Amino acid sequence: MMNAAILTKRETEIAELLAWGATKKDVANRLFVSERTVENHTRNIFEKVGVTKVNELSAWWFCKHFNISSSLSPLKRKVIATCLLFLVVYQIAQGQFIVRTTRASARTTTTRVRTSRRNADDATIDFFNI
Repeated sequence: MMNAAILTKRETEIAELLAWGATKKDVANRLFVSERTVENHTRNIFEKVGVTKVNELSAWWFCKHFNISSSLSPLKRKVIATCLLFLVVYQIAQGQFIVRTTRASARTTTTRVRTSRRNADDATIDFFNI
């Protein structure tokens, strides 16, 4: 990926919409152009940026616009992932997260539990999904 790629105004608009998950048809409808025009601009964007997929374009766009280094070393990635893992394990150990699986849909949902004391004798639990 090339961080210093210079895109035209229209290419920037299209790249941003694609990065946020819009389809080429959605982009064409939103910008009042044909799908073929969007495909041509997308091909030019891919060539300038040095990517081959929309997912890669999305990663490039977010790295560029939020000043995130796209060249994190594997060691730094592992350290960050390990820190996040310890944070999640710590919160589970503290009882702040409850993971439950529903059998009908085989879908796992994570719920954060917050406890607050109203009286010394009774505690209330508020549930909300993450």
